[in-house]
Amino acid sequence: MRFSPAGDPGTPDVRSATRYLVWLAGRHPVYFGGGITLGVIWMLAQALVPAAIGRAVQDGLTDRNPDALLRWSLVLLGLGVVQTVSGILRHRCAVHNWLGGAYRTVQVTVDATNRLGAALPRRVAAGEVVSIGTSDIEHIGGALDITARGAGSVVAVVTVATILLTASVPLGLVVVLGVPLLMGLVAMLIRPLHRQQAAYRESTGTLTARAADIVSGLRVLRGVGGEPMLSARYRERSQALRADGLRVARVESLLQAAQILLPGVFVVLVTWLGARFALRGEISVGELVSFYGYAAFLVSPLRNLTEAADKLTRGHVAARRVVRLLRLAPEFADPARPAPVPDGPGELVDVHSGLVLRPGRLTALATGAPQDAAEIADRLGRYVDGDVTLHGVPLRDLALATVRERILVADNDAQLFSGVLRTELDPHDRGDRGAVEAALAAASATDILDALPGGLDGTVAERGREFSGGQRQRLRLARALVADPETLILVEPTSAVDAHTEARIADRLGTARRGRTTLVCTTSPLVLGRADHVVFVEDGKVVAEGRHEELLAAEPRYATVVSREEDR
Repeated sequence: MRFSPAGDPGTPDVRSATRYLVWLAGRHPVYFGGGITLGVIWMLAQALVPAAIGRAVQDGLTDRNPDALLRWSLVLLGLGVVQTVSGILRHRCAVHNWLGGAYRTVQVTVDATNRLGAALPRRVAAGEVVSIGTSDIEHIGGALDITARGAGSVVAVVTVATILLTASVPLGLVVVLGVPLLMGLVAMLIRPLHRQQAAYRESTGTLTARAADIVSGLRVLRGVGGEPMLSARYRERSQALRADGLRVARVESLLQAAQILLPGVFVVLVTWLGARFALRGEISVGELVSFYGYAAFLVSPLRNLTEAADKLTRGHVAARRVVRLLRLAPEFADPARPAPVPDGPGELVDVHSGLVLRPGRLTALATGAPQDAAEIADRLGRYVDGDVTLHGVPLRDLALATVRERILVADNDAQLFSGVLRTELDPHDRGDRGAVEAALAAASATDILDALPGGLDGTVAERGREFSGGQRQRLRLARALVADPETLILVEPTSAVDAHTEARIADRLGTARRGRTTLVCTTSPLVLGRADHVVFVEDGKVVAEGRHEELLAAEPRYATVVSREEDR
């Protein structure tokens, strides 16, 4: 699986969530390895502080040796400096790892959605992609962030256990046996947390997708009176999500309590045992101070380890969702050796229906079944597989990028995005201001431009919600005209506008596309009457073609379809 060189996200290993996290870590080996190294130094410097304090108390205070007290005070100062510097640098590396993991995931996710293209809505819910870009990247970043502190905590615990075993075998055994026991107790909470978080993540994605569907279709819902029913269903799913969240919170609350209670019990135990040994004379006063310091210090690495278990679990759940998206393969793959195709306009032929689009002509396709027109448009644009040729070369033998560059299919499912209107109409900045304004005029959309504060520099809201259905349709048409592809296929471009506006669009479309190949799928007499050539399709096959007036006189089925449109 290769990704776009533009984003340089590399090639992620999508065999498992764990491998994906490892791949993310390997993208920045210096920062990742440096963070772990600095985390070890940072925690190790803290772990040696109790030993230095114990020696200062024993050698300097108990034995009344000023030189020893000064020496061990300087050692403490040095450990403090090392701890400070390494802690700052570790935090910097950890933040870099967090950002790198989170936004690298955004890169590969966006690249994967681009590769899926038009198949994306059929394969993945919108809420799933949104959840990856909002909550999942945070958990993935957190999993990479915690590795530095987690690795340092492991080394610190091993170091303290070794020191305690050297000074007192019973106290050392308490650490050696106690830490695995504490981690085992935490692991008992991690498994149900993993399961509950996965269920909660599924519910979140489902509810987000439902919310997006409701918002996008709110006007229609209000028009048909379906708002109360959808509201009730959303409320029901929201309560189900709340219940899932409460189950996650219960397990998390136990885990948080364990992070405080278990290390606290551990500190009390080590301190109690150390005090008993000191009273019996088995250890010195300095060693007792050191043991207490070790016990108090161990609270930090033990909490880091339980936090690491929590964050790695969350990151693994999030990574599984990302991997599931990355595993989706596009419906079409480029041929091993893409065939060359001549430059310039050429005949575009759909063998299945018998449709032939001759270069430089405005062709209209009329059919009584709208799905027939949609299927033909999908085949011509290679959104579904079919026997279609350009310049006599099958589209399946061409690179998909070549097909997309030369053939543009514009239908009413295309979205308007938030941002500056000019960027919305000309996202690649290929045309000058005059070309954009000419396209708006051809689409009879200059009134939209005049009404929008700021004109072309005005801001379009998400999905163009401030525009009516007809206005959005005209802006989509203008965007297609600005793109100025070699072959443009328009599917019902005037279905949502009034007759006067439709007449203006029909009059201007031919001029705007002069010298280019254009197919308009429509049953509008106003558009059909101004087309260079009209093709009538029935049951997915071309049954008649000619001028609009000729077909009205010679083809009763065509006349019936067109008259139905006139009667509406």
